[in-house]
Amino acid sequence: MVWNGIIAGYLFLAGVGAGSFSFAAIAGWKDSQAVKLKAAGMIIGFLCVAIGTLMLVVDAKAGLLNPLRFIMLLTNFNSVMAWGTVILSVFLLVAFVEIVLLLKTKATPKWLDVVGMALAVCVAAYTGVLLSASPAYPLWNFPVLPVLFLISATATGFAACELAGYVLDRQALERVELAPWVAVALPAAEAIVVVVLLVLTGSAAGVSAEAGAATVTALVSGSYAVAFWLGFVALGLVVPLCVSVTALVKKWRANAALAASWACILVGGFMLRYLVVMAAVPIVVY
Repeated sequence: MVWNGIIAGYLFLAGVGAGSFSFAAIAGWKDSQAVKLKAAGMIIGFLCVAIGTLMLVVDAKAGLLNPLRFIMLLTNFNSVMAWGTVILSVFLLVAFVEIVLLLKTKATPKWLDVVGMALAVCVAAYTGVLLSASPAYPLWNFPVLPVLFLISATATGFAACELAGYVLDRQALERVELAPWVAVALPAAEAIVVVVLLVLTGSAAGVSAEAGAATVTALVSGSYAVAFWLGFVALGLVVPLCVSVTALVKKWRANAALAASWACILVGGFMLRYLVVMAAVPIVVY
């Protein structure tokens, strides 16, 4: 597998899909009449994870041109890829069943929602675990990375589901809105975890020291600094945080400013994964 923009796209889509599915399930619990919103969120979840999985398979060439290779992958459960394949496949199956039931009966059993949400959490966390399969990159070798991707998946899924509700059924969106502090807590938590990850990477010891320091330099002041500070920090964290605080103080409901901030969260979510993949410097053993 080549670690490139395609993988960044997979990581982003899988996170958005997992988060969107989860928020759609929660919306259905809060308001059984919000069928359109719930269906939109679950469809977004299914499609994002399905497209992301296809991108992963294409990039890894796992089964696309050599089906036997894909079958062999599923027999090696010591492989992170094997576990990921199972998680992604089961999630897609459950999400598909949920969507069919929802479109036919306007409802889904809560126990199946819970199963789907549990699998969604696994999908979101797996996007971080997948990178750890390449130990040569210090940035990817800390357990905090899956936590960061899980928080980001929650934020981007929330944003995608909110945008869908804003376009399709604003009244239902207002009825099922989560507590206003959630939109403040998510970017704040993401910022804290990013700082922790950069500190850990920059202070890596031994053979990882040079690569870790070079990675942090590339992000904060080097070739990826503009993308990091403008694309991720400013658009992905600062703008949504400022809008969310203002919305909390002024008691805004769904409006154009909030919709713009949700779009910014999605941009920031992609930039995070792109930077994590592209700016990571490998260990060089002389």
